[in-house]
Amino acid sequence: MISDSIPLIASRCHQVGDPVHLVCYFAPEVDQEFTSAGLEPGNMGYFAGRAAALGRASSAVVAAAFYNFNPALIARHLPRAWDRASPERVIEARLSAVDRALRHVLGEDVVGSPDVVEAAKLARTAAEACFPEGRPLYAAHAELPWPREPHLVLWHALTLLREHRGDGHIAALIGHGVGAIAALVTEAATGKSLFSAEQVREHRDWSKQDWDAEVAALTESGILDASGRLSEAGTRLRSQIEAATDAAAAPPYRSLGAERAERLIALCGPLRDAVVSSGVLPRNDTAGQSAQG
Repeated sequence: MISDSIPLIASRCHQVGDPVHLVCYFAPEVDQEFTSAGLEPGNMGYFAGRAAALGRASSAVVAAAFYNFNPALIARHLPRAWDRASPERVIEARLSAVDRALRHVLGEDVVGSPDVVEAAKLARTAAEACFPEGRPLYAAHAELPWPREPHLVLWHALTLLREHRGDGHIAALIGHGVGAIAALVTEAATGKSLFSAEQVREHRDWSKQDWDAEVAALTESGILDASGRLSEAGTRLRSQIEAATDAAAAPPYRSLGAERAERLIALCGPLRDAVVSSGVLPRNDTAGQSAQG
């Protein structure tokens, strides 16, 4: 049945669309716009930029929604960031940064092309078919007004689809009993992460002691082998989590339909390639050009 292929299509759409979304974290224009808005350079922009749709959220709320960051790291930036720039100003700066970044990475001829216009329409149709129940980050971003220009409509739609998928992924992790650090350790152990295990640990601000304790616990439980790689049981666990994530992410693509979803994948492919080849995204050589993260 066609419907049986939709979770796989959801996964493929995520893989091809996510690099386009990710410019909002890694492009140099992002830090420039956030600092111009009043935020401190670095992590403050990431947390405020992604959380601004939630309003003046506390660090505890944001840590719960983001799931796998050390709450102490977020507390160093929120709610302090809101005294430097309102959530509304941060949202404005983020969109301006994405506009500049996509024009730079893709080129003016591409951002206004018929293919981007078509991709934007398809992605928006899918994003508007998402449902907000149990998905706080998606619901918050879905309340934001749609941009007008096609390349920004496409980025916003991909952002909604990503946050919708991310909320579902967290539910899958919780349902499988995988906590914050365990989620990071096992993802890094797949070899498919955008970052190395050490980069992930440092970026999420977990101490080496906390990380090593989780590795030891996962090894004792049989999820990791003695070399720190996923065991057969660990591979099965991650596969179950990804399958549950794909299933939870499927409804918008089921609404779009397999044929139009395949067209969206085809249209986003060259955009993904342009973003990856631009060097804007960080790269973990053990993971190749993976855009998971």
